[in-house]
Amino acid sequence: MATSGQAGGRYKKLINDPFAVVDEALEGFASAHADLVRLAAPRVVVRRTPAPDKVGFVVGGGSGHEPAFAGYVGLGMADAAACGNVFASPPPDVVLEAIRAASSGRGVVTGYGNYAGDVLNFSLAVELAAAEGIEVREIRVSDDVASAPRNEAEKRRGIAGDIIVFKCVGAAAERGDPLDEVERIARKANAATRSMGVALSACEVPGSGRLTFELPADEIEIGMGVHGEPGIRRGPLEPADEVARALVQTIVADIEGGVAGRPIALLVNGLGATAYLDQYIVYRAARRLLEAAGATVARSYVGEFITSLEMSGASVTVTVLDEELTALLDAPARTPRMVVW
Repeated sequence: MATSGQAGGRYKKLINDPFAVVDEALEGFASAHADLVRLAAPRVVVRRTPAPDKVGFVVGGGSGHEPAFAGYVGLGMADAAACGNVFASPPPDVVLEAIRAASSGRGVVTGYGNYAGDVLNFSLAVELAAAEGIEVREIRVSDDVASAPRNEAEKRRGIAGDIIVFKCVGAAAERGDPLDEVERIARKANAATRSMGVALSACEVPGSGRLTFELPADEIEIGMGVHGEPGIRRGPLEPADEVARALVQTIVADIEGGVAGRPIALLVNGLGATAYLDQYIVYRAARRLLEAAGATVARSYVGEFITSLEMSGASVTVTVLDEELTALLDAPARTPRMVVW
């Protein structure tokens, strides 16, 4: 097929059978990173060399968000990833296989975005694992401030904040923390993290024959989710500084106590079709706004961490740091997507 692009309202894709894209992509992924990962079962990516005697960590969700979720399997992060169809939760049997692969007898933590399908399927897999004698704790990342008010934070979606939480959880498990402690850190990292995104254009799920949503060429949607979930407002395309202002102001207003005098991690995430040129302009604006609000940007991350196929847009994530979370973010990691030494 032709190279990626849009023609007649549809995107060209470099694929074969649209119903085989996930399995073919995972086969290619495992082959390309065979020094780090392998396929343990259909749709289950695991570490090439399992880490013995530690709390296991399983991540997962729908495909189409690459490098999430398989890209975070490796030293210092996840032990296994359960991968679903494009924009669809992995079924319980796939999640269960991932839990089995990650279990070494000290319990397992699962981490995933807070979406109805993921909650249902991961929870069922956790019940099945418990019947086999594997103790599992669930962490539902819920960082998207656009998806629910602060007093209903448990209803919020998980977007790019997944990556901050995954890094902290993986580091805690890697250093040998017990199950209760790994779960505590997961909840702490999630509570400290806020994100919000903007969409400039839609994407197309392979085989669907249509875009995931309609957005006029001269408009953007502030607060849209990574699957095209509705945002909080739609309007004309604005300069990057104004878009960043809308995202940062909403995030800061949601952080209890604000960010003045506090160290933070700032992550700018591209959604799949946003040039790094644009991402760094958004980062520049976000950092200036956060520093003007009194924050100290202690850690920075820019790139594609969780995408939406060829959706154009970006998100901003802010994590309020302390010594514990900073040390976990800085801990060694080596995965196909992330290397920290």
